[in-house]
Amino acid sequence: MGLNGGQSGLLIPLLLLLICLQLGTGLERINYVPQLSSATLAGALTQSTFTLEQPRGQFSHLNISDFDPIWLVVAHSNASQNFIAPQRVEDTPVPADFPQKGYYLTLMANRALYPLYPGSQPGNQLRVLRVGNDTGCSPTTRGCNHPLPGPGPYRVKFLVMSDRGPVAETEWSRDTRLQPAEALQTTPGLQSAGTVVIIAILSVLLAVLLMALLGLLIYTCYDTCGSTPISGPGELAFMRRYNPHHMFSHPAVGGS
Repeated sequence: MGLNGGQSGLLIPLLLLLICLQLGTGLERINYVPQLSSATLAGALTQSTFTLEQPRGQFSHLNISDFDPIWLVVAHSNASQNFIAPQRVEDTPVPADFPQKGYYLTLMANRALYPLYPGSQPGNQLRVLRVGNDTGCSPTTRGCNHPLPGPGPYRVKFLVMSDRGPVAETEWSRDTRLQPAEALQTTPGLQSAGTVVIIAILSVLLAVLLMALLGLLIYTCYDTCGSTPISGPGELAFMRRYNPHHMFSHPAVGGS
């Protein structure tokens, strides 16, 4: 069915308005997928943290300024599709919102802290991005990098914001699962048995040492007590009585 002049005249302004709204609120898509760090890095995956590679040269776009904060969005894999970018910094989700919303923002930085080119080496920039590494901050604090609450899986992406709201975002990463508690027990069973044997031997040696000290104490006490004469209750002590001569006065002779 064709449109008459009046209907087309109303439709064109609506289309222009819709395009303007999309341009004003749409996010620029950065073709980058966050990656886990190299497997050679010690502690890349733990029970509550994981480490990301540097996003080299991903934030050098013209519409991103040096002062725009770059956040890392951490989400449960099944909640990543429900993520809604906050329009204001005051609305930034914190780790305390993670159980309810399924995502939060952390590791706020700016593009000056990231290498500008893919092949550049980091100087004063951030060398590693360890998610969940701050045990001292409160989960209710904005930007707190609180330890992750469970094994996951998790997904992350970078979000660039400005005073006007969200500016650009990367793709979501693949699923990341943390190390389970059993995988961290790297001590073999033979070493555990050897540790038990060593503890038992040390306990026996300590008992022998205590017995030797007790025997030495008893021997010292017996030797000291045997060489000292002790008067028994049946022994009587005799003392000669002595009266000084000046204690008695002689009677006067021929008294009147």
